[in-house]
Amino acid sequence: MTARCLVCLAEVRGEGDYHPRCAKALFGSTRVPTIDLELSRLHTVAQAMVGHTSLSGIQRKVSVGLTADRATLRVAMEKGHFILKPQAQVFPSLPENEHVTMRLAEVAGLAVPPSGLVKLHDGSLAYLTRRFDRTAEGKKLLQEDFCQLGELAPKQKYEGSAELCARVVRRHASEPLVAALALFRQVVFAWWTGNGDMHLKNLSLLRGADGLHRLSPAYDLLCTDLVVEDDQLALPVGGNRRAVTPRQWIAFASYCGLTPRATARVLGQVHAALTPSLGLVARCFLPEEMKVRYARLLEVRARTVGVAARKVSEG
Repeated sequence: MTARCLVCLAEVRGEGDYHPRCAKALFGSTRVPTIDLELSRLHTVAQAMVGHTSLSGIQRKVSVGLTADRATLRVAMEKGHFILKPQAQVFPSLPENEHVTMRLAEVAGLAVPPSGLVKLHDGSLAYLTRRFDRTAEGKKLLQEDFCQLGELAPKQKYEGSAELCARVVRRHASEPLVAALALFRQVVFAWWTGNGDMHLKNLSLLRGADGLHRLSPAYDLLCTDLVVEDDQLALPVGGNRRAVTPRQWIAFASYCGLTPRATARVLGQVHAALTPSLGLVARCFLPEEMKVRYARLLEVRARTVGVAARKVSEG
């Protein structure tokens, strides 16, 4: 079988699991570090970190970092510059799922942090992403999720709506229209990729070094439909969690304050992402049955996105 890069999924010629440019984007160097991590230990480590880090969610998440010589990737209880997610004990292939969904997000125009897959000592694949809430020196940037900004308790993270998120952006983002455009793109993408777990804690505003509060890069992107069949949106659009209509997408864009031209551009870009995305799904590391289901979902929902793009363009 042709070797595929564990970052971009394109063919890798010769030895190694990464293209040099992909390794540098993920690790900061073309030299791939030794992965000093084992699946059997990581679940225990992740449990020990609960309460010590801000990481949460159904997947086990471990803070990891590179050693001073950048030769080894290992657990870092403090100041880790990466988040690692190993294979889950209950849900199959979540690292492979998140990896390809993040690649699709790039194609659809979302801002995402560097990420990829790594091989652990036992040969299993784990998902690795660089933290975007840390400076190069390890200083933590202010990140506030939409539960906090919406004045809701963490347990209420599924009680919001896409419209609530638009109001949060309008009230708290330094450049509300720029953030609203990014939010609209991310909500459309979540529905297109069958992500039923984009709740209020999976959307955040990040204060940059310039002091401006912007929508953070997208994170925790999964096609939950592959795990929970016919999964619904966590945050309804126009009161609809499942079959969001073209009219509802256009109405939501208007609620976000977007012009028809901007709305058509976003919808058109997501629709145009279908062909390259099908190629990524075909080359990804998911089991074949999941690849077939993911591709079918993308094809079916792209039709709705395409219709919405045409409707808004035609006025």
